[in-house]
Amino acid sequence: MDGVPLALLVGPANAGKVARLLDRYLGAMGRDPLLVVPNRAEIDRVEHDLLARSPCVLGGWIGTFDDLFERTARGNGAHRPVATDLQRTLVLRRALAGTSLNGLGASARFGGFSDSLLGAIAELEGALVDPAAVEGDLGRLYAAYVTELGRLGLWDRDLERAHAVERIEGELEAWDGRPIFAYGFEDLTGVQWALLQALAGRTDVTVSLPYEPGRPAFAALERTAEDLGNLASGHVEELDPGSGWEDDRPPAALEYLERALFTAGTLPAPPPLEGSLRFLEGAGTRGALELVGDEVLSLIGAGTPPEEIAIICPSLERWRAPLETALATLGLPYAFEGRIRLGQTAFGHALLGALRFIWRGAERRDLFAFLRSPYSGLTRAHADYLEGRLRGLGARTNIEERVVELRGQRLAWLDEARAAPGPLATVRTLARAMTRAAYGLEAPPTGESSLVDLRAFEQVSRLLAELEGWEKLAGPLEREDMLAALETATVRLGSAGQAGRIAVLDLLRARTRRFQVVFVLGLEEGTLPRRSTASPFLDDDTRRDLDARGRARLERPDGVARERYLFYAACTRPSRRLYLVREAAGDEGSPRQASPFWEEVRGLFASDDVKRWTRRRPLSALTWGLEEAPTERERLRSLAALAASDPDEAGALAEANGWKRRLSRARSAFERSTKLTNPAVLAELEARASFSATELEAFAGCSSIW
Repeated sequence: MDGVPLALLVGPANAGKVARLLDRYLGAMGRDPLLVVPNRAEIDRVEHDLLARSPCVLGGWIGTFDDLFERTARGNGAHRPVATDLQRTLVLRRALAGTSLNGLGASARFGGFSDSLLGAIAELEGALVDPAAVEGDLGRLYAAYVTELGRLGLWDRDLERAHAVERIEGELEAWDGRPIFAYGFEDLTGVQWALLQALAGRTDVTVSLPYEPGRPAFAALERTAEDLGNLASGHVEELDPGSGWEDDRPPAALEYLERALFTAGTLPAPPPLEGSLRFLEGAGTRGALELVGDEVLSLIGAGTPPEEIAIICPSLERWRAPLETALATLGLPYAFEGRIRLGQTAFGHALLGALRFIWRGAERRDLFAFLRSPYSGLTRAHADYLEGRLRGLGARTNIEERVVELRGQRLAWLDEARAAPGPLATVRTLARAMTRAAYGLEAPPTGESSLVDLRAFEQVSRLLAELEGWEKLAGPLEREDMLAALETATVRLGSAGQAGRIAVLDLLRARTRRFQVVFVLGLEEGTLPRRSTASPFLDDDTRRDLDARGRARLERPDGVARERYLFYAACTRPSRRLYLVREAAGDEGSPRQASPFWEEVRGLFASDDVKRWTRRRPLSALTWGLEEAPTERERLRSLAALAASDPDEAGALAEANGWKRRLSRARSAFERSTKLTNPAVLAELEARASFSATELEAFAGCSSIW
């Protein structure tokens, strides 16, 4: 490595690139090296990997690119406090309040405006683009944001990164010669690229990159590979396919898939699948996930550790709720790896509903979003009764007074929250009251949903502590600032690699992980590859123009090429078995076209073999067969379905298994009288010629409330 500016390790998946990098990292331990990994979850995993290679590791440092930037930026005393994501949101709100929006005022009222603008500003800062170089409204708003940061004496994360690059480029004492090893980065931002360039001129740098020249699977990484190759000055080591496997090689079909997927040219004859690659087709989301759940139960029953099973989906936001339902119904342990908005948790949704009702006016839907939750102290039936009476009375104003009148007592939590001195105290009082009402001493939080509630409460507590510091820096918070802070806050769903739990993660997080069994969801047209979303502030022409002026690296790779690479990476994560899953029809029965990625994989193998290892579940399969049902709950549902066609056999099975009373209750549920008979109600309905869609939806959801 001596005298080499940068060494580059390239190769396809399973070529042993990261293993080779870690061996070199251990070999350089005498120089106290630094190892840069893609995310914090990877730190724990790589530490275990290093200890498996060497029983004692003394020295070295492992962190993310953010950690490396922070470490470098803090060396010369010119460092400023760094604004958190929450503080960046508040800084932008203040900047927008003092800037003419030139016709953007209507859009700025919506939360998505600030999110999109912050994203665009982060991209520009990460590309080392000065506000003066950006034209139009974006340039003005970007400059106002940077000015407000300076007025408060703050940097954000990207300004700190720029300072780190300036130090490495211009200060001799900024780096002490310690070697750098990095992996897990396929698309470098302008500031990351500038740091690598600067470090390569100061010390030995080794980078691992998944890449195979000329292969369509890696087209999205071509620019990064070319730039790193030029910086390496020919010191590029190409590793052979499959050289990363040691004793436990994957089945032949999975090895063939890695070699053949998205490859140009003639392919050899495929090996038989032998069950190592399987296809699941379900009608509707429920049908597809029931197939997944049944397969997972079989795998765990056969001895596969839950932590060796991964469910990879294009987006956690889209799949979280149906996956929670499917996995929890079957009693399967799982852990989502990622973050979601506070308002997408049950706790956060109720908290925001209550605050909007208190601060923004008497909206009935906001009040009952809270009252119906388990955090209000009211039973769901009582909340339904109250809203049903309000709807019946046609009440749209004075909602709180009407509710108090119907209950005969005040809403104590509302009075306590209003009496709190200021927005911070209001949120703190309300959050604590909600947690006590949901759990208290009689119902300690123990389930999966309880863990999310506790994480949400913990995040709110941290946010309040952070905002107390903000008030000391920038003055008192307004109510709308408090709501904006809560709406943009995120909650951690789970951590990586939890023992005894199935990992549920998105395509991006899956790239550097390994499992015995992997399920890839969402293989329908329009879901994968996903439709790319352009920034409303940074269009493609602006990106190209800024790239042409300097080292911005703002131009994005083709969206489909990026999705192609992520799907390839997901398909190469399992060592034993891969499942590809798609919805053959929507929940309403309309057919859905398969993803081109689904067709690509199936076309690589013999059609008869593919058919043999394809399992389907139609929309009409409301229950499992009695002998196939994976849990007792599903067996009872199957028994109830059997009772409709063969009541004698169903009765005999219920008697033999102790289910007689439960079957009787299930069958009698359809015998309750539901016909409307009240003359006044019938007369009112007959007098109406039309009903709105909202009324019909409310009736379908709950006729009592309607």
